[in-house]
Amino acid sequence: MDTVNSFFYTFKPGIPKQYLLFTAAFVWTIAGCMLLFRGFSVLKFSSSEIIIEEFLSLLAGIIFYKFLFSKISFKHIHRILNIQIERPCFFSFFNWRSYFLMTIMITFGVTLRLSGIVPLNYLSLFYVSMGIPLFISAIRFYYHAFKNRKHQKNEMPVI
Repeated sequence: MDTVNSFFYTFKPGIPKQYLLFTAAFVWTIAGCMLLFRGFSVLKFSSSEIIIEEFLSLLAGIIFYKFLFSKISFKHIHRILNIQIERPCFFSFFNWRSYFLMTIMITFGVTLRLSGIVPLNYLSLFYVSMGIPLFISAIRFYYHAFKNRKHQKNEMPVI
């Protein structure tokens, strides 16, 4: 190993790969809870219209999970479980593409909120619709993290 690679390898924040699933679960939990908190904190549950809109946003969140986030979370779980490095980098619970997409989504959400282009009560419904699949995905990460935590390095991961 050359000197530069040796230097970076020495200071790489490596963790056992089974903890990457817990790390991913924690990050997805925080993101999902933040969006749900933002979404629910704006709403006033006094009118029947809001209750119907909230129900529809919850339904949209479940649909987002079923058709999009379940596939995304499965790919991340599968990728993490098949990492060949014993102690991968702490930040490798996402791939580069996912970090890029996450940055765009956060920037877009903050921009919409701060610009006032979309009224906050409608934006809150979108937050709930996106928070639900993130939170369900986090539960899926926790499930696989606990399911695979007892496996030795020579055993095949359980998906």
